[in-house]
Amino acid sequence: MGVLLLFVDGLGLGEDDPGRNPVARARLRRLRLLRDCPAPDPAATLIPTDACLGVAGLPQSATGQTSILAGVNAPAAMGRHINGYCTKSLAEILDGRSLFSCVKAAGGEATFANAYTPAFLANLPRFLSVSTVATLRAGLRFRTLDDLARGEALFHDFTNRLLPERGYSLPTITPGEAGRRLACLAQRHAFTMYEHFLTDRAGHTQDMARGVEILEDLEALLDGVLSITDRSADLVILTSDHGNLEDLSTSRHTRNPVPTVLWGAGAAEAAAGIKDLTDIAPAILRHLGML
Repeated sequence: MGVLLLFVDGLGLGEDDPGRNPVARARLRRLRLLRDCPAPDPAATLIPTDACLGVAGLPQSATGQTSILAGVNAPAAMGRHINGYCTKSLAEILDGRSLFSCVKAAGGEATFANAYTPAFLANLPRFLSVSTVATLRAGLRFRTLDDLARGEALFHDFTNRLLPERGYSLPTITPGEAGRRLACLAQRHAFTMYEHFLTDRAGHTQDMARGVEILEDLEALLDGVLSITDRSADLVILTSDHGNLEDLSTSRHTRNPVPTVLWGAGAAEAAAGIKDLTDIAPAILRHLGML
């Protein structure tokens, strides 16, 4: 039994309006996730999930991601939503409490599936993402481009098309192949997380064509994951930290609920305990028998 968490940055549940919502315009089946609509995939359970967490202002990445990974209301603890990178105070929340740390402490294997470049690892930036800090604080190793070349990691652009922009080159792969590689990696771990943030970038630039392309690639990735996941034994969860891409009438985040979508073993039971971002980590740990 294992859990694969697909974290998709900046994807809320928006209106069925193809003029401003690329989700309504893209050719999607599983991921045509719209406000006040059921999951389009009959095999999935969709939970509209509160990302505001009772704190005024627009939800932001650093506090939202901390809430997902640690099961703690990070914006309430900080007194505000914090955007961008992990602060010292958020790192203290993650220390020993992230899903990575909890699974490892319970004797399970946990991994962050994203590959890092040699330049990044050789000189860690001062400002780090929440996922990077959670990986560090849990004492997990970072996956590298060598792992990526062996099919044991994914780049944040899972097709590898953007790697040359960083000065590296590996063969491009289809989204479906990337999904199958991710599912194979997840089969070897109790908990696996993969982070995709190009959705948030497209939202901030209000780029409809790019948003549609990213969503269609993301759906093909998910098709690949589900094609080889043993859904009688394993659980796949997709969620987000805040809205953005679903409303291109603004370049800012939104207060829309985000989708939490579950496929596979125990999906309905895990979904029953999810109302906001802080409920995701406990639901995963309960599913794994670690809480």
